[in-house]
Amino acid sequence: MNEPHLLQYDLGEGVIAFSTTRRQGYGEGKYGAFNLNEWCGDSAQHVQANREALCHSLHIPSSHLLMPHQVHGTEVRVVGQQLVQASETSRRQMLEGVDALVTDIPNCCIGVSTADCIPVLLYDAGHAAVAAVHAGWRGTAQHIVAHTLQVMRQTYGTSPDKVHAVIGPGISLGAFEVGDEVYDCFTAAFPRHPEVCVRYDKWHIDLWLCNRLDLEDMGVPAPHIHVAGICTYNNTDEFFSARRLGVSSGRIYSGIMLHKLKI
Repeated sequence: MNEPHLLQYDLGEGVIAFSTTRRQGYGEGKYGAFNLNEWCGDSAQHVQANREALCHSLHIPSSHLLMPHQVHGTEVRVVGQQLVQASETSRRQMLEGVDALVTDIPNCCIGVSTADCIPVLLYDAGHAAVAAVHAGWRGTAQHIVAHTLQVMRQTYGTSPDKVHAVIGPGISLGAFEVGDEVYDCFTAAFPRHPEVCVRYDKWHIDLWLCNRLDLEDMGVPAPHIHVAGICTYNNTDEFFSARRLGVSSGRIYSGIMLHKLKI
């Protein structure tokens, strides 16, 4: 079995959090080598082999590795036993058009797929619940991280001061050049924080900072927020970047799982 090489995060005891890298997989070319995303044009055989390798590494069945079909929206899906135990067809339907997942089921890995967008992983240490959020520029401008925390509060009673967060690999301020229409979206979305937009030759947006600000505004303590600080656009040897490699390329999977040893 070709074990994946993972970038792992320490969010505390009882939780596993990570982002996949391009190493140790079965893909080729711009999908090489470790891609789990079936919607980006990769070989179905390679995707399946990589999924099996990750499940083997996490010691979970394939039905416990979940990834939504993202649409750059703000839909949050609560993952309960009904979804996990559903047929493959029903599970796909329930994960369609979703950009964030939350769960309190142990040994169920939830994650999101990115290649320049920002993955955000959340762990509620008070109620043993986790979330995986796909925060592209559209989702970030719509405050998807704040929305996810609200769903966690409604579903599990999550208190933000008990939350630990990771802002994973994604495009950096220096690499994220945008047009005036995107700049306008962010000045409207973050009116109290003009520092999220910087003018070089063109406008650049700091998506890492935007999501950090949303977490802090919701009450997550600053020391609880870890920013990986890895720019996907500038590190394509290790991570996928749609801007650098093209949209027909692989994706990073950032996952989180409550870990309960089976006795």
